[in-house]
Amino acid sequence: MTTIKALTWDHPRGYNALAAAARREDVLAAGLDIQWDKQPLEGFESHPIADLCARYDLVVLDHPHIGEAVGGDCLRSLESVFGADVLQALSADSIGPSLSSYRYAGKHWALPLDAATQVMALRADHLEDGAPETWDAVLDVSRKSGKVALSLAGPHAALSFLSIAAAFGERPAEADPDVLVSADNGRAVYALMAELASHSPRSVLAKNPIGILVHMAQEADVVLCPLVYGYVNYAAPAEGHAITFANAPRRIGGGRPGSTLGGTGIGISKRCEPTPELKAHLLWLMGREAQIGFIPAHEGQPSRREAWHDAGVNARWGSFYANTADTLEQAYVRPRHDGYIVFQGKASALLREAFETRADASSVLSRLQDLYQAHRRAGEER
Repeated sequence: MTTIKALTWDHPRGYNALAAAARREDVLAAGLDIQWDKQPLEGFESHPIADLCARYDLVVLDHPHIGEAVGGDCLRSLESVFGADVLQALSADSIGPSLSSYRYAGKHWALPLDAATQVMALRADHLEDGAPETWDAVLDVSRKSGKVALSLAGPHAALSFLSIAAAFGERPAEADPDVLVSADNGRAVYALMAELASHSPRSVLAKNPIGILVHMAQEADVVLCPLVYGYVNYAAPAEGHAITFANAPRRIGGGRPGSTLGGTGIGISKRCEPTPELKAHLLWLMGREAQIGFIPAHEGQPSRREAWHDAGVNARWGSFYANTADTLEQAYVRPRHDGYIVFQGKASALLREAFETRADASSVLSRLQDLYQAHRRAGEER
């Protein structure tokens, strides 16, 4: 037997399908002993990727870590393992930028196992008019109810800021990679977030997306979270109320939903010597049988486009996929340079403090830009 040490994140969506797939008879018959360990999601935010790759053959990671991983020379490129034809097929089958987000420095570095982005979560039983389409409509619900929560804990204040900037017509750091957002767009985003934060229920202030969704399923003091990473598990929970998921808000009706891509991919570390059997298993995870049948059946969240539009998958999971696919197709891809992850955490802390103190927008935007430039330069110098 060939033992493969693998690491993923500690949530049913991140672990159950991978662990179950590793126990399939065909995998064992092929001589593979794939041992999936798990660590908290926050562990990937703080633990150096190079260290994880030194200890594991397969590492589930998200795309903003790719610059750090490439800088540490700890992953094998997909081109070197699978070849161009396989990547071309994966590109055609993957929803939105779920594969292209792992392309950096001219190569791809992870298989898009799981696709996710920020979407809207609501308690439909408490909102007679359904999901608000625009940010103005979200503000209206917030002002009237006081039950609209922003996801601000951990890195999510910065992620929400980036998403709203994209909805307002400017995808951060794309037109000029040295400029996070323009002054006009930044002020509009900050003003919106500051008002929503002032009404946001304190009960979920320190909760990550999973915590917010669990809270919404159990309590009625939060009936809408306009931007939170989608977890299909809470669309049909084993206990509590089902959460309805919808596309992220737009600035104007019919406009582009603003959302920052999430999801995870499987990276192959330099310590791993991928055998034909291991490569076949990894590609099976990306294939139609697994993505439409096996992964959703084991609480996973597939990356294959046809799975997001499959009638059977949507019937089982409260139309989670069909209701949010448009947002995922148009999701914004964050910068991936070495140093971005540190910026994201510091920027979120800065924004949370600014909302609490009602700081001046110009000062906050200036500090955000300085922070962004400092970490971008630091990453280039490493």
